[in-house]
Amino acid sequence: MAKAKEEPVKKKRIPRQKLYPVLVWIAEIAAALLLAYGVSRAFFTSVTLQENSMAPTIEAGDTVLINRLAFRTRKIRRGELIAYRNGDKLDSSIHVKRVIGLPGETVTIRDGLIQINGTTYMEAQEFPSINNAGMAGSGVTLGSNEYFVLGDNRNNSEDSRYADVGNIRSKDVVGRIWYRSAPAGRRERLR
Repeated sequence: MAKAKEEPVKKKRIPRQKLYPVLVWIAEIAAALLLAYGVSRAFFTSVTLQENSMAPTIEAGDTVLINRLAFRTRKIRRGELIAYRNGDKLDSSIHVKRVIGLPGETVTIRDGLIQINGTTYMEAQEFPSINNAGMAGSGVTLGSNEYFVLGDNRNNSEDSRYADVGNIRSKDVVGRIWYRSAPAGRRERLR
C-alpha cells in the first residue's frame, strides 16, 4: 500500500493588526522601566551606614535612601537627617547626621544641652545629654552656607563638635535621608 504524501504544515501567521498593539505595549513598558531607572539613578541614591553615630535612629548596616532633589527646591531645615561628603572629592565617603544649626546661627553646648543663639533648643525626639561639647563648648558661629550637625548617638559620634568634621558646607550636602530600605524588618520613613 502506498503511503499518502504528507503535506507540509503551514505556519499560521499572526495578522499585523493583532501583533502591532502587543509590540506597542511591550515598547511602552520597556520605555517606562528605562525612564524609572534613569530618574532613580539621577535623583535618588542609597547608602549603607558603616558607623553607629546615628543609633538608635539608624543602626550600622542599615541602608537608607537619599533624596538628591530635596534641597534644590527648598532650604535645609533644622532636625532633618542629611547625607553629606566630608571633602571636595566625589568619591569621598557619605556620612549621615542630623541638622542642628542653620546658616548664621551660633551653636553652643553647655551642661549637656544645645543652645542656638543663646536659647536652649528643645528637640522633637529625646536624645541623651551631651558629655563632650567639643568646639561647641565655647560656641560655633556658622557661615552663610554652613550647617552644624550632630549624630543621634550624641556621646559616640564624630560630628560638627570636632575639628576633623567641623561645619558642613551646603555644597557638600548630598541630599535628605527619607527612608530606611533595609533590613526588611525595619523599613520605615525617617524624620
